[in-house]
Amino acid sequence: MSDRLKAGDAVRRKVLGDAHVDRAEAGKTPFDAPFQDLITESAWGNVWASDAITPRERSMLTLALLAALGNFDEIPMHIRATARTGASKTDVLEAFQHVAIYAGVPRANHALRLARETFEEMERSVRGETEGQG
Repeated sequence: MSDRLKAGDAVRRKVLGDAHVDRAEAGKTPFDAPFQDLITESAWGNVWASDAITPRERSMLTLALLAALGNFDEIPMHIRATARTGASKTDVLEAFQHVAIYAGVPRANHALRLARETFEEMERSVRGETEGQG
């Protein structure tokens, strides 16, 4: 495993969590393994590993770009990652307001709905964990 791939795995785990990465790794096949390694090495080991901007800022940029380009399937995963990157609900709203102005209201509206649903799911999960502890 290359140093960049190792760094990418570490950053990916820090941002998305071990459970997410472990599930993704378990689902990797010989067919898509080179693609998964490319993403881990390039996106996580190069872009996300850079300290030129903060993880919070990187989260906001990623969410805005995903929404602007209509890549909605990735939005819930990156909303969940905000719990680790420090991007707040207000940060996410601001990012999507930029999307509305510069890329279109329908895309921002759809992204905002996904964010709201994901934040609600996250809050229910936290409440469930705390209610189960005694």
